[in-house]
Amino acid sequence: QVQLVESGGGLVQPGGSLRLSCAAFGRVRSINAMGWYRQAPGNEREMVATITTTGTTNYVDSVKGRFTISRDNAKNTVYLRMDSLKPEDTAVYYCSAEVVVSRSPVRASNYWGQGTQVTVSS
Repeated sequence: QVQLVESGGGLVQPGGSLRLSCAAFGRVRSINAMGWYRQAPGNEREMVATITTTGTTNYVDSVKGRFTISRDNAKNTVYLRMDSLKPEDTAVYYCSAEVVVSRSPVRASNYWGQGTQVTVSS
C-alpha cells in the first residue's frame, strides 16, 4: 500500500504564490517519475509538471517560467512552487508518482494523491 499525501493548496490572489507538497508513505522502495496534474471544472485533466529520477523537468507551456517542480528523494516528496498565479491556474491539483513497491522482483505502480484545491481569485 502506498499513499500520496498532498498539502499546500488554498486561496490566493492573482500574482501570489503557493507551494504544494506531496509525500509518499507506505511500501515505498523508491520513486521513479513524479508529477503534478490539474483539473478545472469542465476541463480535461492536464499535466502541469513532471520530474524524472535525475531531475529532468517538463512543464506545460502555460506555466513555464512561473512554476517550479522539485523533489527530495530522501523524503519521498515532490514539490510544486507556483509563482505569479493567475485565475486560470485555479484547479484541483493532483500529485502522481510511479512508485517502486518491490525490488525483488521489481514492481512499480502509479499512484495519485487525493487532490488539493488551488483557487486564484481577487
